[in-house]
Amino acid sequence: MTTAEAVAELRPNPGRELTREVEGQAFYRYPIPTHFVEVGESYLELIEKYALPHYQDGDILSMGEKVIALCQGQVRYKDQVKVSLLAKLLSRFAMKNPAGPAMDNIYKMQTAIDLCGWWRVLFAAILSAIGKLFGKHGVFYDFLGKNVRNIDGFCVVGWEYYADKGVLAPAEPDNVCQEIKEKFGMDCMIVDANDISVEILGKNREIKYDDKFLAELIKDNPAGQSREQTPLILIRQAG
Repeated sequence: MTTAEAVAELRPNPGRELTREVEGQAFYRYPIPTHFVEVGESYLELIEKYALPHYQDGDILSMGEKVIALCQGQVRYKDQVKVSLLAKLLSRFAMKNPAGPAMDNIYKMQTAIDLCGWWRVLFAAILSAIGKLFGKHGVFYDFLGKNVRNIDGFCVVGWEYYADKGVLAPAEPDNVCQEIKEKFGMDCMIVDANDISVEILGKNREIKYDDKFLAELIKDNPAGQSREQTPLILIRQAG
């Protein structure tokens, strides 16, 4: 099968658009189905097996942060998390997230405490409460940083597999992208994307677009938010 034939087999996820225009340029976003990726797999093997057959020079590979973190073993299991009274208290006042449980999940809150220290999390919660009085949201995550913002799992949203485990942020995402670039020649990025927001966590040095442009390419979350199993998106300029 040729590369063109392989790409022709790819279809947008249900309810998602294949193309998107950014700054007057049109791009295709091809979702690439994979098997269900579990802890400890190789992201290089995944890319070689699923993305490489479709790749053409000039494409950008977008990778979901969860699949990279799983491959790296960046997970924490519920039975490893000792939930404190502070986590129980703070999670009661955390804002609900329509995309799925966030810091209102006691295991996520405790993981944030474990990563950052109880005093920083408490201070972030106080700042967040003050911010909400003035209509400003996201202060909690802005203060604590990406490692807390990217805590995922500890719940069943789409897959039972995540019920007993939390997925942390990928380690050294820029280096991961550089490794992929050097091995396969692909420009690539690691993203935290959902139906509410998009964040670029890492990219290789040679990629010619800035983070704002890259985020716009997938702002509508072509990978989907449910059971699509398309953590890899191949982005190609149209025409």
